[in-house]
Amino acid sequence: MTKQTDPPAKGQADSTVKEILQAASSWAKEAPESLTPAIRAVCVRLAEMVADQRHYLVPLPEPQESERRVMLESVAGQLRSRPVIDGIEDHLGALAELELRSTGSWATVPSAQSEWVTTAIQYLEGRADALPEDQRPDPYWADDVVAGIIASVRAVIGVDELAARNAPPPEADSVGDQEQGLSP
Repeated sequence: MTKQTDPPAKGQADSTVKEILQAASSWAKEAPESLTPAIRAVCVRLAEMVADQRHYLVPLPEPQESERRVMLESVAGQLRSRPVIDGIEDHLGALAELELRSTGSWATVPSAQSEWVTTAIQYLEGRADALPEDQRPDPYWADDVVAGIIASVRAVIGVDELAARNAPPPEADSVGDQEQGLSP
């Protein structure tokens, strides 16, 4: 019996990381080339944070839960790897100094997510402000880029799973419905 060297979850993680990096490249196309590393760093950091939410997702039945956990752990690990961070280390360091790093609170506290979005926008705007005026992107470009990155990363990782972590457990809905006379 031969052991499979690339389990499905690992292969899915490789594909997911490639899609995340493609999303970063796509969002960077609208901005001056000199902003590409900053945009990529924001995308990588956000994707890492989303992948680190694996501890807060509603559990799936086995073996899907184990596969998802392995896949998201692999995605988060790959996003911290040398091939991914080459050329953006300074931007990742600057984001970390702004407390823009993966934390458990980001996964569970909506205000932390809003703060992250605001910080990411301000970071990108600061990078653009350093450019000569004639090379700066349009107003609100950073808002659009961050919103696009968030949508892209959530789509790649799985938006339904992310929404599920914020939903009340099914038992809570039925108890609330019973209290209001909405269930038999």
